[in-house]
Amino acid sequence: MEPRVEFISDQFANIDAFLEDRIYEFNAAATGFFDAEEYAAAIRDSNGRIIAAVSGFTWGGCCQIDKLWVDQSARRQRMGSLLVQAVEAHALGKGCAQVILSSHTFQAPDFYRRLGYVEQARIAGYPMGHSDIHFKKLLTRR
Repeated sequence: MEPRVEFISDQFANIDAFLEDRIYEFNAAATGFFDAEEYAAAIRDSNGRIIAAVSGFTWGGCCQIDKLWVDQSARRQRMGSLLVQAVEAHALGKGCAQVILSSHTFQAPDFYRRLGYVEQARIAGYPMGHSDIHFKKLLTRR
């Protein structure tokens, strides 16, 4: 009997966490880097509401920004820059030599370029009519 593939969207978080753990076990064993650490940071307004946040992880001398968001009302007020600078400082403290991230063409690629991130690759048509741009910034101690 052939195995059955079952899509279970209501269990996404559980399956995703399971996969993260299994892939990390494999990657750590393959590379010898067992130092992965997730991070998250936020900026709140005077009412305690999150108006900007970032999350990602460090591992093997590298830092990845997975998600960065700034509320529409707080854009163009340096919130994103403050978060990225905080991540870079955190990454340096963890011994990271670079930060990587991706941004779709309709998101904030020019923002990242202004912060010194350099395009490494572009995937056209993701999503259709747009591109996914992968960036890297080498970190230096000041």
